[in-house]
Amino acid sequence: MADLDLLTRSLARNVKRWRTERGFTLDTLAARAGVSRGMLIQIEQARTNPSIGTVVKIGDALGVSVPTLLDYERGPNVRIVPADRTVRLWHTGRGSYSRLLTGTEASGPLEMWEWRLMPGESSDSDPHPDGTAELLHVTAGELTLTVDGDEHRVPAGASASFEADTPHTYANTGDEPMEMIMAVSVPPVH
Repeated sequence: MADLDLLTRSLARNVKRWRTERGFTLDTLAARAGVSRGMLIQIEQARTNPSIGTVVKIGDALGVSVPTLLDYERGPNVRIVPADRTVRLWHTGRGSYSRLLTGTEASGPLEMWEWRLMPGESSDSDPHPDGTAELLHVTAGELTLTVDGDEHRVPAGASASFEADTPHTYANTGDEPMEMIMAVSVPPVH
């Protein structure tokens, strides 16, 4: 697991870098991301550790992936992420979590996640930018995926894909842990 202070400083540096590169003022980014200007100032000054939802909103508004916002090492074209360097951005006391495994800036941000939801737990997601797609593969248990109010059951061994520009929820309504691998593709910002 990466050091939290290192991630906070990396997030500060990278948000400011991408905001400046895009020509966005703090007010512009705040409006695009739906995050307060004060929160952005605290993030850029490394004075806060924002929620994963806030980081995703900022990444979406900037058109960059979460790994790019948290990246503290720029290296060769091949990037190996050791297991102990993945980033767990969300967790509950009962054992549910999401871990960002890797990501890239291909033609737009592309991220790969590992998720675990304990029985009875769920995670809501705000709509991503138009054109965002998610692919997921359930490796254990059963996922209850709700997209724009419609509920879908995805059992172990099954996969699903959907347009993620609408509200969606990942839930475990079963009695055993649910585990899945998920890829998120966000279109580039022009």
